[in-house]
Amino acid sequence: MSEHYRFGIVGCGVIGPTHAEAIASLPDAQLVAVADILPEKAEKLAQKYGVKAYHSLQEMLEQENLDIVDVCTPSGMHGEHACQVMRAGRHVIVEKPMEIRQERLAEMLKVQQETGRKLAVISQHRFDEATQQIHRAVEEHKFGRLVLGNAAIPWWRSQTYYDSGAWRGTWELDGGGILMNQSIHSIDLLQWLMGPVKSVTAYTDTLVHTMETEDVAVAILRFANGALGTITATTGAYPGVTTRIEIFGDKGSGVIENDRLSFLHSYNPNEEVSSYGGVVKQEPVAPVSQTATANDPAAVAASTHALQIADMIRAIRENGTPLVDGVAARHPVEIILAIYESARTQKEVRLG
Repeated sequence: MSEHYRFGIVGCGVIGPTHAEAIASLPDAQLVAVADILPEKAEKLAQKYGVKAYHSLQEMLEQENLDIVDVCTPSGMHGEHACQVMRAGRHVIVEKPMEIRQERLAEMLKVQQETGRKLAVISQHRFDEATQQIHRAVEEHKFGRLVLGNAAIPWWRSQTYYDSGAWRGTWELDGGGILMNQSIHSIDLLQWLMGPVKSVTAYTDTLVHTMETEDVAVAILRFANGALGTITATTGAYPGVTTRIEIFGDKGSGVIENDRLSFLHSYNPNEEVSSYGGVVKQEPVAPVSQTATANDPAAVAASTHALQIADMIRAIRENGTPLVDGVAARHPVEIILAIYESARTQKEVRLG
């Protein structure tokens, strides 16, 4: 394999340019081609990076000697395109969500095993330093017994956003609304930090926008370790405010706000604590600012995408497994599908 890993991108809309920027930032990665069924989008991105533009994935695969293809097409097409790439003998990185239907998730894993290609799915916030710090604390049992885990995603999307693409907010191609599209990153982090989800009870509704799928959702979770949790999410919270993930245990707690650590503390037998709780002396944590992605879907920093793409290159070189492979990426999708089933049936839904 060449010193530089040769990349192609299929899907040049909102997130494709972020992948291109991330690839361009890595010393051992080279973007050589992009593809989109809308010629103007492919040409625009290709011109920016001085690469070849194609109008179909198949044409790009036939014409270019690629090592890795990044799939950035609508969610309901991820399985089809990922399997096409792997069957063509290339490794594949898929934007979130991995897919939107159980049978397609299973097919992707089957094709990955059959072809021996690497499959990674974008969950770039696992690579944030804040997430890594809390994950290390959980792994080292610094929080004691985990008792409560919450994810809050109060975002804003205008009606213009949903009208900008015929696939947005549809069951067929978006696979859902605020949960499947915007909240999946936070849901993935919540279950990565707290552990597997055992069951969910949920409500969803469409209160603000004209769309097929939900723009507000509330779910109660029971984790396999006995802890409880919640997911609260909407794209109707103008103007879009703090995204928050909370991990609480009987020996410590951690809070992430807008991808940055806002609280982290674990029990020290020498610290002074009041009889009602509350550490008398606590290290200050820098305040966090409002995240742009709460109100702008294009405001995604490429730096953490680059870390995940570099992780894929490492996995290929070492013949190892990406941090977020297909097996790992399947879990948040299954949680979301269970939430939709619970909201539809008005019953608790068990996973696994």
